[in-house]
Amino acid sequence: MQLKTLARPSLTPIQNPNLQRRLSRASISFNTQLSSRRLSNPIAPPSIRISPEKIRRSRLVAACVGGQSNELLEDVELEAIASESDGNSNGNIGNGSVVGSKREELETQSIWSKMKEIMMFSGPATGLWICAPLMSLISTAVIGRGSSTELAALGPGTVFCDNMNLLFMFLSIATSNMVATALAKRDKNQVQHQISILLFVGLTCGTLMLLFTQFLGSWALTAFVGPKNVHIVPAASKYVQIRGLAWPAILFGLVAQSASLGMKDSVGPLKALVVASAVNGLGHVVLCNMLRFGITGAAWSTMASQLIAAYMMIEALDKKGFSAFAISIPSPSEFLQIFAIAAPVFVTMFSKVAFYSLMTYFATAMGTNTVAAHQVMIQMYGMCVVWGEPLSQTAQSFMPELLNGVNRSLEKARMLLKSLMIIGAILGLAIGTIGTFVPWLFPKIFTHDPNVIQEMHKVLILFFFSLAVTPCTHSLEGTLLAGRELKFISLSMSGCFSLGALLLLLVKGYGLTGCWAALVGFQWARFFLALRRLLSPNGMLHSDDMTPYELGKLKAA
Repeated sequence: MQLKTLARPSLTPIQNPNLQRRLSRASISFNTQLSSRRLSNPIAPPSIRISPEKIRRSRLVAACVGGQSNELLEDVELEAIASESDGNSNGNIGNGSVVGSKREELETQSIWSKMKEIMMFSGPATGLWICAPLMSLISTAVIGRGSSTELAALGPGTVFCDNMNLLFMFLSIATSNMVATALAKRDKNQVQHQISILLFVGLTCGTLMLLFTQFLGSWALTAFVGPKNVHIVPAASKYVQIRGLAWPAILFGLVAQSASLGMKDSVGPLKALVVASAVNGLGHVVLCNMLRFGITGAAWSTMASQLIAAYMMIEALDKKGFSAFAISIPSPSEFLQIFAIAAPVFVTMFSKVAFYSLMTYFATAMGTNTVAAHQVMIQMYGMCVVWGEPLSQTAQSFMPELLNGVNRSLEKARMLLKSLMIIGAILGLAIGTIGTFVPWLFPKIFTHDPNVIQEMHKVLILFFFSLAVTPCTHSLEGTLLAGRELKFISLSMSGCFSLGALLLLLVKGYGLTGCWAALVGFQWARFFLALRRLLSPNGMLHSDDMTPYELGKLKAA
C-alpha cells in the first residue's frame, strides 16, 4: 500500500532513529490492518459504541509518534473504533451467555458496592436523626419515673416542640437541594448565597415560633388537651415556653446542618449532636434526679443542648469555608424558587405531623393513664422510626445526579433504590423487633404504674407493624423527592392523612388500640402508593427506552 509522508515538519521531532523506524512500522501495521478490516467487513454495524478509554489511549500513541501526519491520528482512532466494534459484534452474536453472566456479576458487585456506599453515608447520618427523639425519650424516662401527671403533660408538650419541628423539614430539603445544585456547578459564591438566604428564612421562622410559644402557647395547649385534662396544662405550658426559647437557634442550626449534608458530609453535624445529647443526658441527671426540678428541669436541659448543637453546626459549616453569619434577604424570584420546593414538602410534613398530633389528641381524651401510655409508645416509635430517615437523605443526596445529571443512568438509579430497599427491609425488621421488646420486657424503665403498663402492652403488635415498614417507605419517598415528584408526594400524603383521620374517628371507641390501628393503615398506605408510583412504566425510573441489558451500560455500571 502507499504511504504518505508529512507535508510539514513536526515541532518536536524524534531524535532516536531506531524509535522512529519502529513507530513508522507501527503506522504501516495500523493502516494495513484497518484497510483489510474495511475490505473484509464493508458494511459497518448500525451502532458502534466507542470506549472513551480506548480513544484516549489511541490519541496518546499518536501524540507519541509526533512526526506522523494528521491522517495517522485519524487512522489510529478508526482502529480503536473498529476494534471496539468487532468486540461488541462478537460478544453480541457468539457470547450471549458470557455477557449474561458478566451482567449478573456486575449487578451483584454494584448492589454490594452501593450498599457499602449507602452505609458509609447513612451510618453517621443516623445519629443526626436519633439525637432529637433521644432527647425527648430521655425526658419521658426521667419524668415518668417521678410523676404520671407530668408524664401525661409531656404528650401535648412534645407535640408543640418536637412534632412542630418536623413542619420545618422543608427548610432542610430545600437547603440540601439548592446547595447540591450550586455545588454541581462548582460555583462557591452561589453556594454561599444559597446558604445565606436560607439562613434568613430559618431565622425568621424561628423568631415567629418563639413569639408563638411565649404568647399563645398556653392558649393553644388548653384548646388541644380539652376540658377533661386542664390539670396538665400548667406543667405542659412551662415545658413548651422554656423549650420555645431555642426556636431561632434550632432552625438556624437546621439550615447549617442541611448545607453540610448537601455537601455529602454527615460526620461533622454528627459530632455536634453527640455533644448535645451528652449535655442533655447530664442535664437531666442533675436537674431532674438530683435537684428534683421535674418537667421544668427536663425542658431547661433539652433547650441548652439544642443551643449547643446549633452553635457547633454553625462552626462545622465555617470550617468548610462558608460563613454561617452572612445572612441575605432573598429576592422575590429566589423566594419563589424556595417556595416551589418548600410548599409541597411542607404539605407532606404537615400531613404527617397532623396525623401524629391527632392521635395524641384522641389519646388525651381517653384519660390520664391512656395518654401516659401513648406518650411512652409514641416516644419509642419516634426514637425507632428515625433510623429509616437516613435512607431518605441518602436517596436525596445521591439520586439527583443519576436521574438528571450529566452522567444520567436510570439503571444505576434503580440499582441504588434496590439497595436502599434491601437495607430498609432488614432495618425495619430489626428496629420493629427491638422497639417492641423494650416496652414489653422492660416497661418499668418508663413508669411503675401498672395501669399505664397494661395500656402499653395492648398496642405492641400494632406498634411492630407500623414501625417495620417505615424504612422502606422513607427510601421510596426520598427517591420521589430526589426526582422532584413533589406534587405526587404531597397529594398522596394529604390523601393518607384524610383517610387516616377518618379512620381515627371511626375507631376511637376502641381506645388506644384503635388509634394505633389507624397508624398501621396510615403507614402501609404511604408505602404502597410510593411503591406503585416508582414501579409504574411511566415513572421516572422507567421512562428511558434503553434496555438494562446492553453491554455498554453494563460496563458503565
